[in-house]
Amino acid sequence: MNRNKRMPRILICLLLALVLIAGLSGCTGQGTADEPGELTLATTTSTEDSGLLDYILPLFTEDSGWDVRVISVGTGAALQLGRDGEADVLLVHARREEDRFVDEGYAEARYDVMYNDFVIVGPVDGPLSHTSDAPGAFAAILEQNLPFVSRGDNSGTHIRELDLWDYLGLTPEDNSAYMSVGQGMGAALGMAVELNAYILVDRATWLSFSDTGDLVIIVEGHPELLNPYGMMIVASTEHPTGARTFIDWMVSESGQAAIGRFGVEEFGQALFFPDAD
Repeated sequence: MNRNKRMPRILICLLLALVLIAGLSGCTGQGTADEPGELTLATTTSTEDSGLLDYILPLFTEDSGWDVRVISVGTGAALQLGRDGEADVLLVHARREEDRFVDEGYAEARYDVMYNDFVIVGPVDGPLSHTSDAPGAFAAILEQNLPFVSRGDNSGTHIRELDLWDYLGLTPEDNSAYMSVGQGMGAALGMAVELNAYILVDRATWLSFSDTGDLVIIVEGHPELLNPYGMMIVASTEHPTGARTFIDWMVSESGQAAIGRFGVEEFGQALFFPDAD
């Protein structure tokens, strides 16, 4: 076969290869490894209910071009989504479980991003006075059989609540008015408002909640109520460039400043505090 007859075949093969590559790239709708597409973030209900994500994600998209799809669940469920490969990035707040996630090989590292704190809220006319003594308040709730709503959903808040009971050597179920509801932070807080009950809640959700009824902060300021948040890139992510871009932005000067600004204008105080190394 002479050279002139071979050339059209070579050109046709090259064109078909280019069309196939372009088609595969277009089918994913996610862009290539280097082009912005869509990430999936599995995170806690507190970051969603507080309004933080609505504030910072448009800023990240504007800076990077990456869109973020949010799955808002409890920390335990978010970590499971990571194990199942159904999320690219996690933003959660249960340090012991986060470290286990890394140790099991589902992420290479955990990154400090921000923190806030938990508070215990309860009825303004109830028997407990404002205090920083979280252990004393929990003991009084149990001893006096006061109504208490627990998220009961293996979230970071639920895990911290159970840790507090365990720290005190107490069994919350000994309180007949203890209710484990298996709900997210906003829904559980709404139930506590309706029942005029005590509940452990992160300060950001509490301040941004629209109807707090007759509940007020009863306990705040105890060291065991500190609430750090961490981020992890899921090892099985199909978008490592985007996931790395997201975490790099969150711990950057721009991302940390955005976190620190959130809530100041509306509530007169920051709802989360930057905590990146």
